Amino acid sequence: MDLTGKRILVTGGAGFVGSHLCARLVEDNEVRAVDDCSTGDPSWLPGGVELVDGDLTDPDVAAEAITPDTDVVFHFAADKDAARDDIDQYRFNNRLTETVLDRMDEAGVENIAFTSSSTVYGEAPRPTPEDYAPLEPISIYGASKLGEESLLSVYANSHDMTAWVFRFANIVGPRLQKGAVVPDFIHKLREDPSTLEILGDGRQEKSYMHVSECVDAMCHVVENATRPFNVYNLGTRTTTSVTTIADIVSEEMELDPTYEYTGGDRGWVGDVPRMRLSIEKLAALGWEPDQSSDDAVRQATRELLDGD
Repeated sequence: MDLTGKRILVTGGAGFVGSHLCARLVEDNEVRAVDDCSTGDPSWLPGGVELVDGDLTDPDVAAEAITPDTDVVFHFAADKDAARDDIDQYRFNNRLTETVLDRMDEAGVENIAFTSSSTVYGEAPRPTPEDYAPLEPISIYGASKLGEESLLSVYANSHDMTAWVFRFANIVGPRLQKGAVVPDFIHKLREDPSTLEILGDGRQEKSYMHVSECVDAMCHVVENATRPFNVYNLGTRTTTSVTTIADIVSEEMELDPTYEYTGGDRGWVGDVPRMRLSIEKLAALGWEPDQSSDDAVRQATRELLDGD
C-alpha cells in the first residue's frame, strides 16, 4: 500500500510513537489523530494533523474518527503499562480494538496497522522469530496484545481486511515517558545524583530501537507486505542490559553514581528478563536498522536530556 496521498487515522496519535508517525505521514498524506490525551500531549502533533479528542471505547468517538473515506488506520491507542498486573488492562485494550474493528467494518475501511509487542512471546528462545510457538505471555499486557492480534486475524481473514501487526522491541526516543527505563533513570539521578536504584539484578537484557527507525520500519512494511494478515518483529540485532543503560545515562549526565539493585532476575511481575527478536523476516522485505541497541539508548538519552 503506497503511503502517499492517503487519508490516514492514527489512534493514540498524540502519544509517544503515534506523534512521531503523524509527523512522518503528514508530509504526504491527510492525517487525523484520535486520542483521549490521558498520556499523550496534543502539542506533540505537527501542524496539519486534525485531532479528535475522545475515548475510542466509545462507539460515537470511533464513528467520528473512522470515516468511510479513511484509507488506513494505524492503531496505537492502548493502556501501555507493561508492569500493570490488572485484568482490567486486558479488558480495556481488547475493547478498544474491538470498537475500532467494528467501526472499520461498518464504514468499509479495509486496512489497519497495529502495534503489538514482544511480550506476546513470553520467555522464548532468542532470537525469537514471528512463527515461534506456543505464544505464552507472562504479563497481562502481553496477554492483551495477543488477544488483540487474534481479533485482527479474524477480521483480516473473514472480513476482507488487510492487517499489519508489529511486535515491538523496546522503543526509545524523544517524548518517551517516565516509567520506561531511560527516563526513569534520568529522573532518579536528578533527584539523587549519588545513587541509582535499579530494579532486579541489572542483568535483564533486551533489544532497544529508536523511534525514528521504528517509524521507518512500519511504513516500509505497510508499503511492501501484501498478505491479508502480516506479522513483523521490529527491533535490532543486538541487546542492552539494564546496567549498561545505567552506565550510558550516567555518562551522558556526567555522573558516577553508586548502583543499588533491588534483587531478583526481573524488574516486576510479568517482566521478561531477556528479549531479542529475530528480524530476518523484516530484512527479507528489504529493511534493517542502522543503529545498534546501545546506539538507540544513547541517542534517546541525549534527546531526552536536551528536550528538558
